Amino acid sequence: MTSNAKRGPNTVCVHAGTRPDEATGGLVTPIHVSTAHRFPHRGLAEPGYPRYHTLPTQLAAADKIAALEGADACFIHASGLASITVALLAFLRAGDHALIQADIYGGTHHFVTAEFPRLGIGFDFVDCGDVARLRAAARPNTRLVYVETPSNPLLGVADLAAVAAVAREIGAVSVCDNTFATPVCQNPLSLGIDVAAHSGTKYLAGHSDLNCGAVACRAAHAERLHETTVNYGPTLNGMDAFLLERGLKTLALRMERICRNGLAVAAWLAAHPKVARVNYPGLPGHPGHAVAARQMRGFGGMLSFELFGAANAADAFAARLRMIPQAVSLGGVESLICLPRLTSHAKMTAAERAAAGIGDTLLRLSVGIEDEADIIADLAQALDG
Repeated sequence: MTSNAKRGPNTVCVHAGTRPDEATGGLVTPIHVSTAHRFPHRGLAEPGYPRYHTLPTQLAAADKIAALEGADACFIHASGLASITVALLAFLRAGDHALIQADIYGGTHHFVTAEFPRLGIGFDFVDCGDVARLRAAARPNTRLVYVETPSNPLLGVADLAAVAAVAREIGAVSVCDNTFATPVCQNPLSLGIDVAAHSGTKYLAGHSDLNCGAVACRAAHAERLHETTVNYGPTLNGMDAFLLERGLKTLALRMERICRNGLAVAAWLAAHPKVARVNYPGLPGHPGHAVAARQMRGFGGMLSFELFGAANAADAFAARLRMIPQAVSLGGVESLICLPRLTSHAKMTAAERAAAGIGDTLLRLSVGIEDEADIIADLAQALDG
């Protein structure tokens, strides 16, 4: 970790965590798929086993993410929601209370509303962008504050240093979903947050061919997160861990292009007469622009926008796109678009979506690495059609 702290993000992406093949001299981390290992073996304190998160292929990817996040430890899991689940349940038990950001990924929202009552965990959805409201919502038994910034799908921005300060005041662990920003553009731990979670399926893996997640933390929380990982068993298998490390090697390079494309596309959409609103923290008119400029090194490739007209206008627009497909994921090399009311937030009721500001004409766009002009040309012909 010390040597990587002085290196640039592209160098860290390529070199951190990699475990060369000692048997052959290969420079790429070997794929370890064995589920049976000799024990004792070479003085190891515990047996090698995939669920224990001890295989070199797992550790290579995890250590690379830890280096990028400036963390002491990282654990990789079989999905982004698995990592979020581990981050939440590691610190919450029956009788505890959590403060959860109101504007979050629909899958996380559904997990909280479906599982927390069954587990006896209390919660309140709050606007984490309003520090006064966040502090006022705390209870004596509040043990965790969960924030997502930029948020899905409205790209809301929360001041992570302020959220972390409130969490410390009330004696709670702070967790940030850093998926949209990636560790290349934002490091929550450097701003005081305790745990950074990722849907690695998105930008970390980066090629729309792998389901995975990660949690990165300071040393003080590593044991608890490791124990929860082992107890629930969502660890990533050796083949997928290999693919994750391979994807991570180009993360900084991909994000440089994606951030540039994202800003250009957002600015173009904001100037189009058929677009009612664009949500992108890189635009000066975004309400969280100043905070984003302070805590992010790039504004990412995620944006959302609303069209004038009824829901069928948004449906028709998406159907007219030729290059950009409608898809439920994000963060790949290709641009993708979706209607949150039908995909990422479909499990929320219409009333819950309305309260969260997720309108029927809202479209979420994941800007890829294609040529900027080609992305804009496809959007233009669909809008003008």
